[in-house]
Amino acid sequence: MKVTDRQKRNFLKSLKQARVDSGFTQKEVAERIGTSQSFISKIESGILSLEVEIFLKMYQLYGKPAGFFFSAYSGK
Repeated sequence: MKVTDRQKRNFLKSLKQARVDSGFTQKEVAERIGTSQSFISKIESGILSLEVEIFLKMYQLYGKPAGFFFSAYSGK
């Protein structure tokens, strides 16, 4: 199954929205998960690929249901 550019953009958009909804800056997220602000910025902008370990840390931090992030893949 191919992941479209639109699905990637929607996923990254939901990742950023989850951060904003949770009231975190990129710097705060970076400090909490043990990385740099520039790394978070590059992930949110699609410059770097998101590793599973980093996503799981963000997922736990943001407290959003999994469907929030993956609705781009179900056509919603």
